[in-house]
Amino acid sequence: MSEIVARIVDLEQRVAGLSVKDREVFDRIFHVQTATGHLVVPETMRSWAVDAFGSVEAVRTQRIVKVTNLILLEGSLFNPLRGVRPVELVSPNDVMAAIESTRGGPFCHPEELTPEDVFAGADEGGAPGRIRGKYCVTASNIAKCDGYHGLVIFDEHNPLLITNERVHDYVDTALRWARRAHSADVMARYFFLMWNCLWKGGASIIHGHMQVTLGRGMHYARIEHCRRQAMLYRLAHGTNFFDDLYHAHAALGLGTEIGQTRVFASLTPIKEKEIWLISPTCWVDNEDFKDAIATVLQAYVGALGVRSFNLVLYQRPIDVPEYGAQQWEDWDGFPAIVRLVDRGDLQTLTTDVGCMELYGSSVVASDPFVVIRALAG
Repeated sequence: MSEIVARIVDLEQRVAGLSVKDREVFDRIFHVQTATGHLVVPETMRSWAVDAFGSVEAVRTQRIVKVTNLILLEGSLFNPLRGVRPVELVSPNDVMAAIESTRGGPFCHPEELTPEDVFAGADEGGAPGRIRGKYCVTASNIAKCDGYHGLVIFDEHNPLLITNERVHDYVDTALRWARRAHSADVMARYFFLMWNCLWKGGASIIHGHMQVTLGRGMHYARIEHCRRQAMLYRLAHGTNFFDDLYHAHAALGLGTEIGQTRVFASLTPIKEKEIWLISPTCWVDNEDFKDAIATVLQAYVGALGVRSFNLVLYQRPIDVPEYGAQQWEDWDGFPAIVRLVDRGDLQTLTTDVGCMELYGSSVVASDPFVVIRALAG
């Protein structure tokens, strides 16, 4: 007998089948509810509904799975039918043409056509004001969102050409930038790495690049919220929130391990195909974690066909030790985390974020069980 393929629409039944211990962990973190939507398709719309969705029955009765992370207060509304909605498309040739048409721009000549930081210095292996990696170089962001806001500009123009060696170098160069900025200003310690890939991901420049910031005073709001909630969870339950978060996903078949890095397809994705990677240490700066990031990114653009994405790194302040931190913030048990999300088809003219995502819960068409199967295999 063939194995039943897991689907998000059957989540309540899968949760009901968990062991008592696994169910206890799951229920501490998640709330799940299934809703059913009904509508009447008039005769004048029947042929359109069949063409767009395959049948009238597909839209007449719809199951929506609502999942809320009770700790982080992130929630998603899953309806796979939304993934086959008719949308206006542009030619796929226009996507590659757009990438190729920008070759020769400022990021193709970063040392001549982008600004420098004031702190980097030639002793870091680059020109004064820059840090040079094997496959990238840093620049200062000309329109800053914090006092220390830089760029890691890839030598490769096309951001979708991703290799293990390149990902290692991009991350290593970003960390060298952060440490150099921290050396120049010891009060700046809150490191944030973000990769907005192509225009659906919010990138104003097509040429491959990451952004890096180093804040003062406290971490950026969502990371600080995550830290506080994880701390309260540990105090309330005596266990590590991130361990339990992974365990809850893995018990349902949504988690896997790449080396020592734990990876799961989120039950409350901020948008399509969100993946979390949890480092085996509290830092991004370990080879296992960087290998896993590269592996997941290659599967993302390969097996899952993603073309535009956002990647962020959550990490404790760069001068806080793993144990015995003597300051007002409690970072005990907080690992380095990468979150990665698909920003949608570059051929569509619609945006993937609307009022529900901004002010309610995320509306998601992709099935996390499909995502994890692509990553695992």
